[in-house]
Amino acid sequence: MSPVWDTAIAMFALGEMGAVAPAPMRRAADWLIEREIRRRGDWSVKRPDLEPSGWAFEFANEHYPDIDDTAMVLLALQHASATDPAAQERCERRALAWLIGMQSSDGGWAAFDADNNWAFLNRVPFADHNAMLDPSCPDITGRVLEALCRRGFKLSDPPIERGVGYLLETQERNGSWYGRWGVNYLYGTFLALRGLRAAQDPGAAKAMWKAGKWIASVQNEDGGWGESCASYSEACFVPAPSTPSQTAWAVLGLVASGQGDTEALARGVRHLVETQKADGTWDESLATGTGFPNVFYLRYTLYRNYFPLLALTQSRRALEEAERALRLVQESEPSRPIR
Repeated sequence: MSPVWDTAIAMFALGEMGAVAPAPMRRAADWLIEREIRRRGDWSVKRPDLEPSGWAFEFANEHYPDIDDTAMVLLALQHASATDPAAQERCERRALAWLIGMQSSDGGWAAFDADNNWAFLNRVPFADHNAMLDPSCPDITGRVLEALCRRGFKLSDPPIERGVGYLLETQERNGSWYGRWGVNYLYGTFLALRGLRAAQDPGAAKAMWKAGKWIASVQNEDGGWGESCASYSEACFVPAPSTPSQTAWAVLGLVASGQGDTEALARGVRHLVETQKADGTWDESLATGTGFPNVFYLRYTLYRNYFPLLALTQSRRALEEAERALRLVQESEPSRPIR
């Protein structure tokens, strides 16, 4: 069960849309704040001096708050005011400090731990489906960078500079990024791009543009995007029928890459609009969530709804900004005499 995860992403999508009554968002914020973890878990072995905070994925799992959920909750809480603003401020301050403290030495962030990357452990006889480690990954690093930068951190701050460096070092040769917790390269790429966009590093522009071009290159003929779980075993992108969640990730990636006014994005938006059902939802039968690569995968039943909502919101904003920029250019040009 993923109630913290789903609540946070739904809140963020609704908040970005900007047309939600405050009462439901306040109730959700209160619910999340009540679930902040204030005890030490396994993570404290590597970070013994770090004050406990963070959120778990499930209803209750105090031993394992995770970095991904914590970043997502911080993004969500920016759009909501809890009943007790002072308690919310204290909670957010602790969570930010915990996120920063959980950065690994390679500059990236993992799910549950820091510097848990001793590859030898995957070779021991009792290794649990070769997934005993928790190394840094681009998808979580991108989300953490977005969460921190939305809270006022800048590229000049060491955690942000190191996180950006990690993403630039882990980009695949074709421009994509590996996605550890979602299937797969579409997931990793859209989150890495959102993190780099939030960090505003001019030196990342070429990498971001290349990533946007890669996203466009794997678009399906129907205008959507789909990626198979087989991409993990093949170690490269494997196309699949278009899904709402993966189409939304691709659209969000294009916007973050600076290619929010392209034909690829327009086709992706059109696909989402045309496949939406009368009740406002989308259908999705394929698994787009990753448990352990090459072992098992997950279907998050809300991915099909809140990610398209977020993608459509971001696309509309990108197109409106492009139109404003075009008007400014046109208004600044001197009028020419008619011949």
